[in-house]
Amino acid sequence: MSSRENILAAVKANQFSQADLPCLEVLSTLTATNDNLVEKYKTIGSAGGSFIYEVADYAAIQNILHKEFKPSVKIISGIKEMNEYTYVADVKHELSHSFADVELCILWSGLGVAENGALWLTEEDMTVRVLPFIAQHLAVVISKTNLVPTMAQAYEKIGNATYGYGAFISGPSKTADIEQSLVIGAHGPRSLSVFILP
Repeated sequence: MSSRENILAAVKANQFSQADLPCLEVLSTLTATNDNLVEKYKTIGSAGGSFIYEVADYAAIQNILHKEFKPSVKIISGIKEMNEYTYVADVKHELSHSFADVELCILWSGLGVAENGALWLTEEDMTVRVLPFIAQHLAVVISKTNLVPTMAQAYEKIGNATYGYGAFISGPSKTADIEQSLVIGAHGPRSLSVFILP
């Protein structure tokens, strides 16, 4: 038997079998703290490069966006209440290339993590998978009641949920791989704005 066949036989004999998710109850008990999650999220999210706004309603969000973006730019929204912008469901059948000029994408998140400023977005939230990654700027709206203290609690919520695709997004796209120089917007949105509703 050749070394190639030995390696392939060893790989075949050591296949990973399905395993249940670990019980996080103990970890959740140790890390659970609901001490002002909004303030903690704002502190951590801002440190990660996000712009965090605590707002009263959708009108307040639109006022901020009017100041930041020109009326002529392409804005796609996944939130029906923000009907001033192109609704994502109306353009979901377009080819991915047609989203290359999207200046701002506005989406809803049902889960945010205070300890690292992450937001959980599923394919249902995105409607078009490429949008939160191809847009020049990303804005995410979340209710403060959907914030959890740590990733342990986040995984408890999503562990048994049904979704085809999901991603945790934390801050704008950035890398420091090249010459250890920080580059914002290297392979995704140049900014992330988070709007926290009551």
